[in-house]
Amino acid sequence: MITSNPTHTHRLTIEYPDELLFALQQEPDEFASQARLLLAIKLDETGKLTTGLAAKLAGVSRNSFFVLLGQHGVSPFGGTPDELEEDLLNAHHATRYSE
Repeated sequence: MITSNPTHTHRLTIEYPDELLFALQQEPDEFASQARLLLAIKLDETGKLTTGLAAKLAGVSRNSFFVLLGQHGVSPFGGTPDELEEDLLNAHHATRYSE
């Protein structure tokens, strides 16, 4: 069973060739940031993460994440009313941990 610990983080390492950076015309930091964002967008879009958690993964505020979703053609309100309610509950839990 996985338990939640808001202060513990994990690291994901992905190997890729230099040619990828050349093809994308990006620096490693820029590529890493974009990869995090795209992963967060996809996990949000598929309902695997709420917008709040996806924003944390992307390293941006929830409001900024909403804008980024729109720029990538994904609705921030994509799902059902239950998903919106879950987002609200997660936001309440997150504010308790950050106080």
